[in-house]
Amino acid sequence: MKEIYLDNAATTRMKPEVLEAMLPYFTDYYGNASGVYSLGARSKMVLDQARGKIASTIGAYEEEIFFTSGGSESDNWALKAVCEAYQHKGKHIITTQMEHHAILHTASYLETRGFEVTYLPVDHEGFVSLKELEEAMREDTILVSVMYVNNEIGSILPIKEIGELCHKHGILFHTDAVQAYGHIPIHVKENQIDLMSVSAHKFHGPKGVGFLYIKNGLELSSFIHGGSQERGRRAGTENIPGIVGMAKAAELAHRDMEVNEEKISKLRDYMINRVMKENTQVFLNGPKGENIKLRASNNVHLSFAHVAGESFLIRLDMEGVAASAGSACTSGSTDPSHVLLAIGTDRELAYSSLRFTLSEETTREEIDRTCDLIRQIVSQLRELSPIF
Repeated sequence: MKEIYLDNAATTRMKPEVLEAMLPYFTDYYGNASGVYSLGARSKMVLDQARGKIASTIGAYEEEIFFTSGGSESDNWALKAVCEAYQHKGKHIITTQMEHHAILHTASYLETRGFEVTYLPVDHEGFVSLKELEEAMREDTILVSVMYVNNEIGSILPIKEIGELCHKHGILFHTDAVQAYGHIPIHVKENQIDLMSVSAHKFHGPKGVGFLYIKNGLELSSFIHGGSQERGRRAGTENIPGIVGMAKAAELAHRDMEVNEEKISKLRDYMINRVMKENTQVFLNGPKGENIKLRASNNVHLSFAHVAGESFLIRLDMEGVAASAGSACTSGSTDPSHVLLAIGTDRELAYSSLRFTLSEETTREEIDRTCDLIRQIVSQLRELSPIF
């Protein structure tokens, strides 16, 4: 039985073209990019080429791209470095209640270091009020961090408007774009983004590599100390194969973005309509109705009343379908999703929620098979429920 993979927000299958681009840099061209010999020079050349390719996808300059190990490192670096560099101006930062834990846990850490954090509420579809954001801004606010696309319910935040608001008040703006980059067009200058975090494995690239965009003029300290790599701001021998793979994945994602997103969004809507029509007491979490255009094209997040989400996932897995109960980074937690609680979902329903995330590799036949299984499993689990 062929597995149906519907957890692409957690990670994606690396494309064969990406692996092909990477392979020579494991075996044939393995030189250290800091070396002065020709083998090292080749690594330095492809490193610079990858930086240029990635910069071009977001309207940035090459020197504004810093390679990291992924989204979590990039988020940590952005928040901690800004707070260290600008604490003489103030010690207040703003984020939202539904951020990825790489942001929320970093914010909590900064609170132990004397910084004050405002956690903005979100509405029932996962959107931030620009009015409430502006009201939260103070003279001592130095940073606002709002994710581009929510990793659980797929809300696409008004990043351009947030960037404009931050710059109007002289505040730096960071966005966690891990779920956005490679899926929707991003232009950092037009959106007035000062820092942006990205991870390669979310757009069919390799795991363990990402980048942080840092706008020119921001004097941020190093996050990892040691060598002079990444222009002295991120020590450590560069992961050349991973960086080459990320650049190739970025190239493919941006080349095919419009076609892929149209295909995926149609499958998303088809799946939502089938599940909502064929099951009772099922609720779509995140943007819906007229706001469906503000939902990530690949995201289907549903709550099934009187169905245990964990049991649901196990039954789906037994049938060869991979889905998720929320963020992959909170797998194994006994607590309900903080995102669902933030949008006002009651705890019982939050425990009954599943996330299905598609990719351009997902087929109509796979969605039909999954919808059939959902209908069967919901019926079976509810028959066992003492309160249904």
